[in-house]
Amino acid sequence: KGYTIQPYSPAAGTGLSSHELNQPGCYRDVKDTTVTAQFRMLDPRPEMTGWGTPYFLAWTTTPWTLSSNTALCVGPKIEYVCVRTYNMYSGEPVTVVLAKARLGAYLNPEGENMPLDGYKPGDKVIPYQIVGEYLGPDLVGMTYEQLFPWVNPGEGAFRVIPGDYVTTEDGTGIVHIAPTFGADDDRVAKQAGIAPMLLVDKDGNKQPMVDKRGRLFVLEEIDPEFVKSHVNTELYSEYAGRFVKNAYDPQLTEEDATLDIDLSVMLKKENKAFKVEKHEHNYPHCWRTDKPVLYYPLDSWFIRSTACK
Repeated sequence: KGYTIQPYSPAAGTGLSSHELNQPGCYRDVKDTTVTAQFRMLDPRPEMTGWGTPYFLAWTTTPWTLSSNTALCVGPKIEYVCVRTYNMYSGEPVTVVLAKARLGAYLNPEGENMPLDGYKPGDKVIPYQIVGEYLGPDLVGMTYEQLFPWVNPGEGAFRVIPGDYVTTEDGTGIVHIAPTFGADDDRVAKQAGIAPMLLVDKDGNKQPMVDKRGRLFVLEEIDPEFVKSHVNTELYSEYAGRFVKNAYDPQLTEEDATLDIDLSVMLKKENKAFKVEKHEHNYPHCWRTDKPVLYYPLDSWFIRSTACK
């Protein structure tokens, strides 16, 4: 018996095997709202200060998982840079850390070493200056502020940790870790001693922040004592009960704003989004219902085939 991250279909109410996901037509190209979020550093190095607020940048194709973030992950051999620049939405000065190889995806090379004080909000080319360079291990152990302070996961979260699967093919070279919604996330978080974001339901069971129907847990289904001690009800109430994908709600259509869009708008308003854009990617769907699959922690039974080999 194991409690592991597996493909799960909220529409069918069942976990799916890798064989089911690999049937023809299950993986489809979809366009989703993606966000590169700004995670505010709590213990920046000297060169990371002195120009606006210092942030780590991490990209995700599933902004709804940011509410369950408990770590950021860097690659052990990846080169990172510390850059002074501006946020394109707020026009505020910021200092950001991201992979050197991904700099061109976020900032126009023409802006390098342009005078920072010559920028005006709305300018097409945003000036930037590199003020520090690091390898992944140099950043490990640094801490940051919780992006969505909805639920307190306890001590030890919100640290930079190492991960062998981080690449610079897309995103920022820094991976946002939500251990309850990704197998790799769960693995590296356990290795680093990072707790997952879990709630306690009214029956006393520990649960991820999303229920098995694909909704953020409503407050009435969470243990009242846990709500009192761990949940910021003022902030969480606005989103509690929202489906993480519109396809799970029979009353919503593809034209309705998704939770991802609303959260991205909120991040923009709070100066916590560095870049928001539509991104086409391959995403698994349930062969029974044609609805998207979630990667979700499930109690399951497995055949220990190695014992019979």
